[in-house]
Amino acid sequence: MTTAEGVVPPGRSGAGAVRARRPLAARIVARTGGGAMRVFLVLVALFWLMPSVGLLLSSLRSPQHTAESGWWQVFSEPAQITWDNYSQLLSNDKVMGSLLTTAAITVPATVLVVVIGSLAGYAFAWMDFPGRDGWFLAVVGLLVVPVQVALIPVAKLFGAVGLFETTAGVVLFHTAFGLPFAVFLLRNFFAEIPRELLEAARLDGAGELRLFTRVVLPLGGPAIASLAIFQFLWVWNDMLIALIFADSGNPPVTVALQQEVRQFGNNIDVLAPGAFLSMVVPLIVFFAFQRQFVSGVMAGAVK
Repeated sequence: MTTAEGVVPPGRSGAGAVRARRPLAARIVARTGGGAMRVFLVLVALFWLMPSVGLLLSSLRSPQHTAESGWWQVFSEPAQITWDNYSQLLSNDKVMGSLLTTAAITVPATVLVVVIGSLAGYAFAWMDFPGRDGWFLAVVGLLVVPVQVALIPVAKLFGAVGLFETTAGVVLFHTAFGLPFAVFLLRNFFAEIPRELLEAARLDGAGELRLFTRVVLPLGGPAIASLAIFQFLWVWNDMLIALIFADSGNPPVTVALQQEVRQFGNNIDVLAPGAFLSMVVPLIVFFAFQRQFVSGVMAGAVK
């Protein structure tokens, strides 16, 4: 007996062969039932969102209620909800200024990594130049270099050139350590673009710049979106680099909240809403570009 994919082994029916070829996850879903699996996934999603919901509800409670009971008491006593904490947060110049500082670091670091990584990825994928393979291996080798190894040398370098404790210094550090992964990811994605498309564009008179902007970038949109999300989340949530290289008088939000904890351990009316605002921005970015993110991840998995 034969099938569309080849000969079925003796002693195994066509249906049995199809079941044998199905992935393990698909067989588990088929046996447990689609409805049960959906319920399970919903429960997992709710469990994953529970810390975020708890932080939101804690930010909407007064310090007295927070000290007396847990955030789940809001469901039985909705009158505990108040916006006073956010009013105090908006009047806290340090925390609000730290959000602007974080944005001033994250946006340029993300844009620079995406732009430079896209150009370098295209060059490594489709342009011939001396030592191309060697340079790419060097870029791949930089992926295994931990950030902690470069802290002291870079701190000395930034101190010598006047970039220590500046926003520009933090942006440059994040850009430098984000580029190896960006080049590696985009080069591998761009290399899977059919050569026929590029050759047809060259026959129509397209130069390298037009080829990059009109052909490669549209096709590489999902991968670029995935890279931008990864870089944005990494830089926004970073604390180590910000703690060392950022201006101590105008720190990013992660450092500002850590200083609030150190100075005012029970200042929950500022910490809870500040932590929620610092967390909700990456969530908004992720959910806004989740379709492109999933497309990029799936494309990379297939290729």
